[in-house]
Amino acid sequence: MRLLHVQDYIVFLIYFLIVAFYGWWVYNRKKAARTSSKDYFLAEGSLTWWAIGASLIASNISAEQMIGMSGSGFKLGVAIGTYEWMAAATLLIVAIFFIPVYLKNKIYTMPQFLSERYNDKVAMIMAIFWLVLYIVVNLMSILYLGALAVSGISGINIYWCIVGLAVFAIVITLGGMKVIGYTDVIQVFFLVLGGLVATYIALNLVAEKSGQTGILNGFKVLTTNTKDHFHMIFNKDNPNYVSLPGLTVLIGGMWITNLNYWGCNQYITQRALGADLKTARSGILFAAFLKLLMPVIVVLPGIAAYSLYQGGMFHTQMLDSHNVVDVNKAYPNLLNLLPAGLKGLAFAALTAAIVASLAGKANSIATIFTLDIYKKAINKNADEKRLVGMGKVTVVISMILAILMSLVIGEKLMGEGKQGFNYIQEYTGFVSPGIFAMFLLGFFWKRTTSNAALFATIGGFVLSCVLKFLPMWVNLSWLTPYGFYQPNYDNKGIYEIPFLDRMGIVFVFCIVGMAIINFVENRRGVINKGLEVNAGMFRVTKSFAIGAITICAILTALYTIFW
Repeated sequence: MRLLHVQDYIVFLIYFLIVAFYGWWVYNRKKAARTSSKDYFLAEGSLTWWAIGASLIASNISAEQMIGMSGSGFKLGVAIGTYEWMAAATLLIVAIFFIPVYLKNKIYTMPQFLSERYNDKVAMIMAIFWLVLYIVVNLMSILYLGALAVSGISGINIYWCIVGLAVFAIVITLGGMKVIGYTDVIQVFFLVLGGLVATYIALNLVAEKSGQTGILNGFKVLTTNTKDHFHMIFNKDNPNYVSLPGLTVLIGGMWITNLNYWGCNQYITQRALGADLKTARSGILFAAFLKLLMPVIVVLPGIAAYSLYQGGMFHTQMLDSHNVVDVNKAYPNLLNLLPAGLKGLAFAALTAAIVASLAGKANSIATIFTLDIYKKAINKNADEKRLVGMGKVTVVISMILAILMSLVIGEKLMGEGKQGFNYIQEYTGFVSPGIFAMFLLGFFWKRTTSNAALFATIGGFVLSCVLKFLPMWVNLSWLTPYGFYQPNYDNKGIYEIPFLDRMGIVFVFCIVGMAIINFVENRRGVINKGLEVNAGMFRVTKSFAIGAITICAILTALYTIFW
């Protein structure tokens, strides 16, 4: 294995020092903020629009994209980029309709929203639910996939990589949201620059292998030699249909996973909840434009790696310990081809993506536990200093748990050739339809009751589990012609209901069930307190409207070209 050169270590050291010293400078600018819980967890009033937008992307783009999505690009092609491009459209919806409701009602955490809209019981159940999800699925997967990539590039033992990334993230997280937000600007700079360099080199290499030069020729070679990797919408006979089931990515479950992630997720919305409406919307719009660029950085390298693999490269390096092709190794193997210095830049970009996402997730875990569990149920009289201290302790404990799970079950869940990105999306999808239904009706139907919300949360999760395992108990072959019953080759070819379709079915079930419960309870006089919502909250500025229309036009063109 080719290790990093001296030049690479120098580039990486420069990156590390810039982030460390800038974070320290931000931390010391306002010493009083160290003991203010709102400033520590939310950076209230401190983040500019460009810091919010950069932090959204830095927190979102992590090992699951750089490694997991590149691996899915290796296997599925440009279609996996629908998660990124649909996210751009979703961010517009969140900026127009969701953020004004949060800010107008002074919502700082998602459990707080549930408490004010429904009751403390719903809020506490969901706070615990989110903590488990964030640690078991998100934090652990980011840490494992990130360490897998860092180990593949540097040659350092994966276990040391897990610990090193966790410690780096802890140091940044302990500085609070302001440090995270502003250092994320640097992280995004390295992420985008390093990612574009990796894509440039990959396309050049593809061109050279075909006797040509230049990235445009490389892209032409890709679209010719790997034509099957440049379709956004899969037909039912596509072996990868179960991962991205046809038009579901445009009109079905893809909207649910994105709207829940970007609009009902503490990890994401936290970046904008400490700002005014104009600043928050501008930051989200900036993030939407950056989202359009992400498939170029994370998907194209995966397709390039597939093309090179088909041409005879990486055949040994792509195998895991069981001699199975591990798609998660596509991006690390591609980076190993970069020349000295540039490899260090790409390595820094990868590390920036991992660390920024770990820091953001850990901060959200600390925010929910401290403000929604510790302060409300354990120590109601805790002062600001105690809350900040508890937040820091929570960061360390959550990261230790993620380390232990990465070491024990990381390979079993995301190794052996499995698509790490799909693992994250599917298991998050067990709860996202119910959560999104609960938030959506909570926003816009004032007569929605707490029992209806509990039904969506618990009932949605139970139905998701039933639909996941139903094909093992009942013969559903009659659904195959309709695409609702397909072989999952990531799971030994077992026939399943595609998880994006499951999410759509569960979401409709939750909405209908909530509506019935609402009507019954409303007739009995049970009505919960609604939020302050009026049409004027959703008006946007002319500049935002122009930006939103531009994004929609670009998305229309992309889906038309790669249909």
